Amino acid sequence: MTTAYDPIDLSGTPLANRIVMAPMTRSRAGAGGAPTDISVEYYAQRASAGLIVTEGVQPSAVGQGYPDTPGLHTAEQIAAWRKVTDAVHAAGGRIFAQLMHAGRIGHPSLLPEGLVNVGASPVRAEGQVYTHEGPLDFVTPRELTGDEVRATIGEFVDAARGAVEAGFDGVELHGANGYLIHQFLAPGSNHRTDEWGGPVENRIRFAVEAVKAVAAEIGAGRTAIRLSPGNPYNGIQEPEPEAAYTALVDALEPLGLAYLHITEVGDIRELTLALRKRFSGAFVLNPATEGPTGPESLALVEDGVADLVAYGQLFLANPDLPARLKAGGPFNEADPTTFFGGDAKGYTDYPAL
Repeated sequence: MTTAYDPIDLSGTPLANRIVMAPMTRSRAGAGGAPTDISVEYYAQRASAGLIVTEGVQPSAVGQGYPDTPGLHTAEQIAAWRKVTDAVHAAGGRIFAQLMHAGRIGHPSLLPEGLVNVGASPVRAEGQVYTHEGPLDFVTPRELTGDEVRATIGEFVDAARGAVEAGFDGVELHGANGYLIHQFLAPGSNHRTDEWGGPVENRIRFAVEAVKAVAAEIGAGRTAIRLSPGNPYNGIQEPEPEAAYTALVDALEPLGLAYLHITEVGDIRELTLALRKRFSGAFVLNPATEGPTGPESLALVEDGVADLVAYGQLFLANPDLPARLKAGGPFNEADPTTFFGGDAKGYTDYPAL
């Protein structure tokens, strides 16, 4: 029987176990969107994960959605990330960068002067984003032109190339949680009538083309994608996601990607299993749970529901999570007041066993 403590190979990247540190925004980047020495420590502390997936990293300046998030589009950012990857590798870990273009999520005050938020269509998301000036309403994004859509795919490619230069083992494109790729997938945020919108085959095109372009640049074995079918987060309206996501996974299946990462929100296990069946590569699952994902979710590997299980909040508070899961605890409790922004408190000061 396969367990979460068995090794696995992600299309050429060997992992010591099947416990994944899920991507989590922490908003602690330094000047110019570069990770700092405290982030080096944070990730190195968690290197016992089979795989670390970083916080969302913007592939371009206009892709930033939150304060103090890191990028992968300048030489300074790439050099700073190299310190992170070197530390993780020195501790025996593996690490992928999550490339996250926020699209319409964010606010112009978070962007360099002259830039505005962009999206699949000029449809404003309901809600607010926290900025240095306090909470502000989301704005109506400027619709990307066809040429700009292609240019944005190029930004993902450039960031993926930068990630390899920075020493990452691969990249995960963020196609979930209401960010740009998800905005193209969802009919509520994509009202386009060109080749990038309308029927399912057009709405999945941006995701497919971005993944293909990144895979062509750095290799399919170092390329992955995260999806969250039907997830309403950030104003997404996706009432019947089955057709789009089965078509999307069918299009991605022949590429030989490192893995497919599904984040469940709500009761979608039937769709999760259908996507699992359609994808022959490694399947990472962040399961729907009432609270933070716990030890019981390790059984998803034993039951064959997933090849790897992703942990978020529990990994945030327990840097040695694989050892704690194996021992059955005890577990540190996460402090929500320190999730976003700040210093070492609630970031690197959680004790190991």
